[in-house]
Amino acid sequence: MKIVLFDLDGTITDSSEGIVNSIKYALSRLGFPDEPAEKIQTYIGPALHDTFKNHYEIEDTAGAVAIYREYYSTKGIFENKLYEGIEEVLEMLKYQGYTLALATGKPTYYSEIILKHFEIDHYFSAVVGSNMDGSRSDKKEIIAEVFAQLKYNPEVHEATMIGDRFHDVNGAKHHNIPCIGVSYGYSEGDELIQAGAIKVIDHPMEIIVLF
Repeated sequence: MKIVLFDLDGTITDSSEGIVNSIKYALSRLGFPDEPAEKIQTYIGPALHDTFKNHYEIEDTAGAVAIYREYYSTKGIFENKLYEGIEEVLEMLKYQGYTLALATGKPTYYSEIILKHFEIDHYFSAVVGSNMDGSRSDKKEIIAEVFAQLKYNPEVHEATMIGDRFHDVNGAKHHNIPCIGVSYGYSEGDELIQAGAIKVIDHPMEIIVLF
């Protein structure tokens, strides 16, 4: 079995509009001044609880996330689009016999809605994200759950992670698997190379060349 794990936000879908608008909504409700979308976009990737705590020093992160979801669950989730060529990539990999899995920091509940919305859910043998209460948000834990569901055995199976942020690379390294970075997502500068990605690509279709 050859497994390819994909991140979601910034790798399969460009979800920046919905996430940024949802964060702006939450910050406005909490009394924070408006910030440029370009700045907020750099926060996409890590867990929302970490974003609110680390960048805004909000202690009640659960409350902030709950406000965020007031907007996200009804509107922000659909302010989203597939990256050009990504569906063709999923189809080709599946046709070639690869087992595809989603390993995302976004809650599994929302991830499944998004995959079904874009009609690409049938490509994935496992869909694993964080829990709605914020637990299992670390990429190491998420990948571990993917491997558990797929009964992954490193002695006989191969696996590769594809993602756009440093925590995707770190999660892959923790499990001793390579990570291909995608520069078209939300990474900044050379963070993917510095984190240890084995390759950084600029367009989804380049994935096909590597497999």
